[in-house]
Amino acid sequence: MDIILLTGGARSGKSLRAEVRTRAFPGQPVYIATAEALDQEMGERIAKHRARRGKDWIEREVPLDLVQALIETDGGGARLVDCLTLWLSNLLHAERNWSHEASLLADALARQRSPVVMVTNEVGLGIVPDNALARAFRDAAGILNQTIASVADEVEFVVAGLPMKLK
Repeated sequence: MDIILLTGGARSGKSLRAEVRTRAFPGQPVYIATAEALDQEMGERIAKHRARRGKDWIEREVPLDLVQALIETDGGGARLVDCLTLWLSNLLHAERNWSHEASLLADALARQRSPVVMVTNEVGLGIVPDNALARAFRDAAGILNQTIASVADEVEFVVAGLPMKLK
């Protein structure tokens, strides 16, 4: 099955690229959002993404139970998960075992019948964070990205809206 991971920096064009890739598959696309509108800025960002996608997408808001959402939506159109980095942040905030959840996700992806396109952030290209919490998050995000990339059929790094094929 088609498991596609798109990574890159902030505002690099990952989400738009993911939407294009998801629409290329037959069937009604499913958007699985891991973000929550916890403040006005995030609410505005979510609204812009919704407007850009249009009304033909099925939307699911899934801040934590991503594996269950993938199981429930399998067998239909392609699913777009945006994004794994926010999902990781939500897991850490909820004090869930992110490493175990990442393993469950990798296992679930291997069993999917319908395509899955996932967006994640590459947070390891900048300077070393100046505090332990930020370093722990960077490390967890790097491990999560490696775990999912290992089971993905394709991995792209998006820079300035341009995809570079990694796998």
